[in-house]
Amino acid sequence: MSDAPKVMDARTGHGRSWGREVGELAALFLAVGLAHLLATLLGHQEPGPVILVGLGVALIVGAAIHKRLGHRPASAGHRSKAGAGAGSGAGGGLPGRFRRRARAGRGTAPLPVEGGAGGPMALWRIRMRVVERPGRLATVAGAFGRLGCNILALHIAPTGSSAITPAGCDALDEFVIEAPRELALDVLAGALREAGGQDVVIVPARVKDLTDPGVQALVLAQRVSDDPDRLPEAMAELLRVSHAEWRRPGDTVDEGAELNTTMVISVNPDRALLVRRPELPFTPTEAARAAALTAAATHARYTAR
Repeated sequence: MSDAPKVMDARTGHGRSWGREVGELAALFLAVGLAHLLATLLGHQEPGPVILVGLGVALIVGAAIHKRLGHRPASAGHRSKAGAGAGSGAGGGLPGRFRRRARAGRGTAPLPVEGGAGGPMALWRIRMRVVERPGRLATVAGAFGRLGCNILALHIAPTGSSAITPAGCDALDEFVIEAPRELALDVLAGALREAGGQDVVIVPARVKDLTDPGVQALVLAQRVSDDPDRLPEAMAELLRVSHAEWRRPGDTVDEGAELNTTMVISVNPDRALLVRRPELPFTPTEAARAAALTAAATHARYTAR
């Protein structure tokens, strides 16, 4: 029990005691008046004393019953609280076998989730074409879940032309997932194809790939604004390639490269950047980001400060 109620009573004790005494005095006067009235009406009649004695006995019995019933729930509540307090450290009011399990489980680490989520995981970047239909993305997510995979990031590229979506599909979805290391990639690709994915491409991912693309673009733009010579380094980080090469606009590129696996970004009339990513074709969204980053570097170089 805290001392706060006592302090409150001490501050307002005079007012409360005065009001209580007035109420008790009024009740006393009322009781005396009613008793005198009953005694006057019934005392001079033959059964009057008997009635008064019977009323007194009835009041005494009723008060005793009320007091007994009032104390029984309080005692039961006190016992239940005491029992709960005694068992709170080992499962409260649970049956004995559950209390034993609770005591045995105290201080231990939580059990791993079924499906391999508690084991070592690998990061993968997955790109595939998906028809934009209601429930299609939920079907793909369900395929990931059944294999014990966790979706960490999802990017949906705007509807592209047949240059990046040969079949003219509606959307190009790119996932970054963590999957159990023992999960075979052909099994994962097959499950995604059954869920509606087409042209599934799976490549290793890095932790830095989880950075939001918009935030990453802003950070890299600030970097090249401060030092335009770091444009190749920033471009390689933006497009997730090992390096970017300086080329002249007239230089030839790999003719035998697959579609959209090579990109040439014009920096100025005399120089351009060449980037290659054979394992994963570039998208129009990535090309737009590369052009914006180049414009930031060019603006910083040729703008007087």
